[in-house]
Amino acid sequence: MRAFWLSCALLSCAATPAIAKEPAIHHAVIADPKPDAANPAGMAAFVIPVEDGAMNAVMYTAAGSDLRPTLLLLHGFPGNEQNLDLAQAARRAGWNVLTLHYRGSWGSPGTFSFGHASEDGFAALQYLQQASVVAKYRIDTSAIVVAGHSMGGFMAADAAAADPRVAGLFLIDPWDPAQTVASLASAQGEAGWKAEVASDLPPLNGATYESLTGEIKADGQKFDLGRRLAAYARRPLTIIGAERGIGAMARKVAADAQGANPDSRLMVWPTDHSFSDSRIALADALVRFLAGVAPSIR
Repeated sequence: MRAFWLSCALLSCAATPAIAKEPAIHHAVIADPKPDAANPAGMAAFVIPVEDGAMNAVMYTAAGSDLRPTLLLLHGFPGNEQNLDLAQAARRAGWNVLTLHYRGSWGSPGTFSFGHASEDGFAALQYLQQASVVAKYRIDTSAIVVAGHSMGGFMAADAAAADPRVAGLFLIDPWDPAQTVASLASAQGEAGWKAEVASDLPPLNGATYESLTGEIKADGQKFDLGRRLAAYARRPLTIIGAERGIGAMARKVAADAQGANPDSRLMVWPTDHSFSDSRIALADALVRFLAGVAPSIR
């Protein structure tokens, strides 16, 4: 969604990712942990059934025999940037990480829509709390965090707001459908959105400009990131926007979040929507956020 969102980013200033008084990059971002021969880290690929389709999914499992905190990591629209470097950093920090492709995207069976992606994010969150899954992957259900990039940021907030058991929410240059709908009032905004959707449709099954735009226009209560963050309320929340991406959206919804959660944190970095020149800093920010949720994990 880069082209459309760049035209919407009207930022006057930005915070830098450097934090002067904190130590250097977290060790899990730049160094492998000592191998655990008895309970090594691993990876499992599987399918999560959902409604009329399924989600192709991968679980990155952390080393160790004890219960593991677990991160659900949701990609954007259509998902060219999957942020798997963040998944690996989180696993090195002792976290399981579940990643997936929504119904109808990248070969997952079914039809893609924003409504389906919303259902899929929530279904994945519930999957992580099923007794058999908890036992298989040694999941600490008291320490489940949801993170999402771009459209996945909205889906992450949507799922976390609907489940009070979620222990933390980390949003990476999140998309706010409500602000996109507002931009369609101008010819320039509508043209930009049409071009963006057209470029992102190839890996998506069954979606069209009309179907996707109709969804977010028809249900303004649902597709409003600020509302979802207000519903998430007083739980750990960090939002990192991108100045050359859609950081303007992040600033607006952060103000909504602050009303319900004064401790929520917003940063807007001088980078692009994919954080192309800030991947180490982004991984560091995520790992430090996770450490705050589950401080006993080393």
